[in-house]
Amino acid sequence: MRKVLNIPKRWGLMIMLILGLSACYPDESLKVPEKDNDVTLTELDQYIEEHFTEEYDMAIRYRYVDRYVAPGERVTPPRLEVVRPMLDFIEKFWIDPYLEVTNGEGFFRGHVPPEIIFLGGFIYNPDGTVTLGSADAGSRITFTNVNAIDPEDLDWRELQLQTVYHEFAHTVHQRYKLPASFETITTAGYTSAGSWYNLTNDEALLRGFVSPYATSSPNEDFAETVAFYLFDPEFDAHFITLEADCGTAECEAQNTGKEFIAEKLAAINSHYKKVTGIDLTELRNVIQSKL
Repeated sequence: MRKVLNIPKRWGLMIMLILGLSACYPDESLKVPEKDNDVTLTELDQYIEEHFTEEYDMAIRYRYVDRYVAPGERVTPPRLEVVRPMLDFIEKFWIDPYLEVTNGEGFFRGHVPPEIIFLGGFIYNPDGTVTLGSADAGSRITFTNVNAIDPEDLDWRELQLQTVYHEFAHTVHQRYKLPASFETITTAGYTSAGSWYNLTNDEALLRGFVSPYATSSPNEDFAETVAFYLFDPEFDAHFITLEADCGTAECEAQNTGKEFIAEKLAAINSHYKKVTGIDLTELRNVIQSKL
């Protein structure tokens, strides 16, 4: 299932994109994709077959097929010349980091979604809203706006990284549940269904969340915290480091929110080590070294 949103500016964009990413797994079953048997393999297709399909059992869909979007949605297919650079991008920032950390390769190969979709632009919906990215039942991740590929553009890069890190984090709680007591750390801060978008980033922080969307459920809180921790180079400054000598109630409340986030992150790190064997801090360090 996918949800939609209007495109905000920079930091808001990075936080709000999860509307398209997650509603996130209404159905835990996998939908194994069919191969495009009626398409003649090009040199690019052969590269994909060898380096992604045969290597990781991961199909890369870059030819537009209407089953990738809902009726009434409008999308732009990716230009052929951006497909290989996009493959290089996800390999560098998503696949390679897992292959480089202790126990990461086994985890990646055992949990990678079988289908990756590239769309040239955002998904435009009949109601005027825009879907920035999506995932379906753990079997597919859709990257949008690949025609604008520019790894040096902070907004573009963070959109793609948050898309994939958020969605891949869902596989952990799907397979191994949430960390013990994770849901109780900020119980009062979760929002009612469909109301999280009324919060600002600062209000979410005061509640102990890295983004407004993280308040929508413990599962999304988990995935958002993992994603922000991995891609945000200023994560500690934004969400962990306490303000010294607070002189206002708002400052003290912000410090309390950061303490909640630190508690969640500690629980997540411990959980990852226990159930996946991966040190999330090691993974973050590898990713940050590539940015």
